[in-house]
Amino acid sequence: MNTRGLLDQLLSSGKELLQGQHTAQPDQTHQPTPKESNTALSDLLGNIGGGALGGSIISLLMSSKKARKVGGNVITYGGLAGLGVVAYKAYSNWQNHNQSRALEQPSAPSPQNSPQTVDRVSPTVMEEHSQAILRAIICAAKADGHIDERERQLIDDAIAKLTKEPQLQLWFQQEMQKPLDPADLAREAKSPEIAAEMYLASILVIDEESYMERAYLDELARQLQLAPELKAELEAQAIAHMR
Repeated sequence: MNTRGLLDQLLSSGKELLQGQHTAQPDQTHQPTPKESNTALSDLLGNIGGGALGGSIISLLMSSKKARKVGGNVITYGGLAGLGVVAYKAYSNWQNHNQSRALEQPSAPSPQNSPQTVDRVSPTVMEEHSQAILRAIICAAKADGHIDERERQLIDDAIAKLTKEPQLQLWFQQEMQKPLDPADLAREAKSPEIAAEMYLASILVIDEESYMERAYLDELARQLQLAPELKAELEAQAIAHMR
């Protein structure tokens, strides 16, 4: 499956769409009717030529407060490689801090290897990273239970337009239908770097003002076995890349 290509489209176009919304700042005093909302969403999903389609999926996957209310912060990862760069910086900072502390001890360990984040691995390994990251995004979207059957169908239809690969379409549908299980998701993290990327991707979707979603994020970090210092560094880097 070409999970990597689909994920890159979603991250890149989601960023572009949300940045456009943030700039536009339409009149928020008007509350759209269900008919207006349905028409607008249908129009958005109908644009298969560019960023609007991928962005609409990201909007549906994101929590209602972050995606459905225009404004607020947007994490500007800028595609899969961008997410890898952010993960690399966070992981390196944490690694260097640990190494500096270790050097103060009588028996210092040998220097650690450079983090193998998604932007620094072979295409085969990149696919493994991508599948885990996309699973993390889907799971985070389900943390508040806001995706109903209608929205799920819209997402399935949009995914079918973004990729003609039946196996990938089926995989995405199955992941959307799975019950939320942070422990099961964490098993996708075959390396510490993948765990860091999964956590960063989850921050993209989670609304931290929601107690339920924040609790999910904390539980995911625990299941991923992220050191508290690394978790804090990942969150700090996410904040640094918000616009």
